[in-house]
Amino acid sequence: MCGIVGIFDTHGNRDIDREALRRMNESQHHRGPDEGELYLEKGLGMGHRRLSVIDLATGQQPFLNPARDVALVFNGEIYNYRLLRDELIALGHVFRTKSDTEVVLQSWLAWGPDCVRRLRGMFAFAIWDRSQQTLFLARDHVGVKPMFYSLLPNGLFVFGSELKSIMTFPELSRELNPRAVEDYFAYGYVPEPKTIFNNAYKLSPGHCITLKVGDRAVQPQRWWDLAFRPAPQRPDAEVQEELIERLRETVHSQMESEVPLGAFLSGGVDSSAVVAMMAGDKPVTTCSIGFDDPEFDESEYANQVARRYATVHHGQVVDKDDYGLVDTLAHLYDEPFADSSAIPTYRVCQLARRHVTVALSGDGGDENFAGYRRYRFAMAEHSVRSKLPEAIRKPLFGTLGSLYPKADWAPRMFRAKTTFEALARDLVEGYFHGVSRLTDRQRDQLFSDGFRDDLQGYRAIDVMREHAARAPTDDPLSLIQYLDFKTWLPGDILTKVDRASMAHSLEVRVPLLDHTFCEYAATLPNDLKLRGGEGKYVLKKALEPHLPHDIMYRAKKGFSIPLADWLRGPLRQAVRDGVLGARLLDTGIFNRRYLEQLVSQHESGAADHSVALWSLLMFESFLRVSVAS
Repeated sequence: MCGIVGIFDTHGNRDIDREALRRMNESQHHRGPDEGELYLEKGLGMGHRRLSVIDLATGQQPFLNPARDVALVFNGEIYNYRLLRDELIALGHVFRTKSDTEVVLQSWLAWGPDCVRRLRGMFAFAIWDRSQQTLFLARDHVGVKPMFYSLLPNGLFVFGSELKSIMTFPELSRELNPRAVEDYFAYGYVPEPKTIFNNAYKLSPGHCITLKVGDRAVQPQRWWDLAFRPAPQRPDAEVQEELIERLRETVHSQMESEVPLGAFLSGGVDSSAVVAMMAGDKPVTTCSIGFDDPEFDESEYANQVARRYATVHHGQVVDKDDYGLVDTLAHLYDEPFADSSAIPTYRVCQLARRHVTVALSGDGGDENFAGYRRYRFAMAEHSVRSKLPEAIRKPLFGTLGSLYPKADWAPRMFRAKTTFEALARDLVEGYFHGVSRLTDRQRDQLFSDGFRDDLQGYRAIDVMREHAARAPTDDPLSLIQYLDFKTWLPGDILTKVDRASMAHSLEVRVPLLDHTFCEYAATLPNDLKLRGGEGKYVLKKALEPHLPHDIMYRAKKGFSIPLADWLRGPLRQAVRDGVLGARLLDTGIFNRRYLEQLVSQHESGAADHSVALWSLLMFESFLRVSVAS
């Protein structure tokens, strides 16, 4: 695992500033503390920070071919590199190392841009081919590894693994993108391809960029997408057997390492499944954190799995008032990021790095097998919608939603206002409404009149609308899974884990997001994913011989923290200083009266505004750490 950076002169005739390249590279030192090298030639500079995992002796980067006319910087792991190496040798290619890095470079020489279609792994890389005067960038299928870029006003194209690397350039404007701000307060993150800044972008998952000297436009191209094409129905037992075989294969394919390797073990279905598939002759090293408050603690379930598979288990109890990471998170993420589970994720990565250099995680199980509760709610709402004509449904439930009192404090099943509002919408609107951190109405109150004018009618739902318009399916459940693969998964889950793990120079692999496994899961019929209100139905049934019943069929708590209590208690003054302070108000984005209402109602206990206040607190911290610095 590594950090990569680069500078490309689109004019092709300028010398690259070595010191500027060095600053970019060192801004990501945490991503690769083992080695750091630069490569420069006229019109091009590349940098690399290395965390050594495979081919420790000869895997240094930037990597050049013997003729020194092709250069590569690569972040990630290619799990089928041995097979590709054999294929390339058969084609006449000669290798100098045993690294997957050289396999990527030789794959470019053999197949050009189509090389990405042959790679199985997590990756973000850049290749400079002098003979073709071409710079090629690519990001893996589902977006496990990040890539940021910007075309600066002076004609320099800059890229890096983190936004902070390109923020080292004063030419990059710190002007906020109003649409990204609207997105952030809806989703809790800034979805691809936007960043929080106007002229900086994320390369979207499954996309690549081809730039030639003289190009003045950057046009990302999609090279992979997840297709939902259900296979013919088969007996459940047959599917369960095949699922375990595929799960074991994808886990084992990601266990190669020349440094200590282990796994996260939360006590949930997905991480427990990964550990069960890893188990063999050699004990697996597992890591988990618990909380000193039983309401948030799931460590006993992790201990059950650790005992069953005799893992070398490392657990750590975290104080429930572990709230001292606000500014740390702002520095890690470079743009506002409101998922409060970033705090326990940071802590479990910190723990794991004391024992291993590589950890496997269970991320992706919920997206592949419809495990989130919101899928169940969305399908129940869709079932009601489909029974009523739109001409009746929209005015009926729209009116009920406007009249029914708001009850955010109640369990979801009793929040009739939310349900009525969702039923008045179509599937995409309803799903967006269900996942939004702040509703449309709340964001309208949050923003100032001037900022709403700046949005020029843009709404955060447009992100989902655009993905839905391109979705390779019209099946309702498959569509919302697809939306999560395009928004929530890369924007929240994978971003959270990448930054938290790389902060500790820990490589995290995600076998359940191997693209071949995702493609297989996408062929499974819906009733094997969501049956009788049970999400991940077929995965759980397949795992029954391998995991305790309690692990799979209990109510899931998730990686949560006591946010509402923090914001009324130890963080009360921080909320007042941040949310009602000059830094937020001076942006002109926010409605002061509504901010005061959020704070006062939350402090008094009249309402729980913890989601909105945390989002605001993280936005203020971003402004203070990343913009003002």
